[in-house]
Amino acid sequence: MNFWEKITGSDMTKEMKAFESRAKKLPADYQAAWQEINTNIWAYSDFTGRNLMPILDGVLGLLEETAADGQSVQEALGDDIKGFCSALAGEEGAKSFRDKWREQLNNNIAKKLGK
Repeated sequence: MNFWEKITGSDMTKEMKAFESRAKKLPADYQAAWQEINTNIWAYSDFTGRNLMPILDGVLGLLEETAADGQSVQEALGDDIKGFCSALAGEEGAKSFRDKWREQLNNNIAKKLGK
């Protein structure tokens, strides 16, 4: 990735288009699950969102494999997709904005208290 791609985010645009073209090949219920995952996972993004690209790639791979095996979406992800996203992002070390703000607030308070 060159400097221009990093600044403009065109590398991420290309990757997201590739993800969407892969997702369009999935059955309809898997496509709906992908859209819901894509909606819920962005709360765990860093400033650019690049930290989520490997996570999204892995999730899409999981959906492709389970669809090929004939499993239902509920068997693969469970009923709580929002919880799935939270657990997935937490395992990968991605922090939500709330976690980042909490850490920043704690650091600021510790500085004020002289610790």
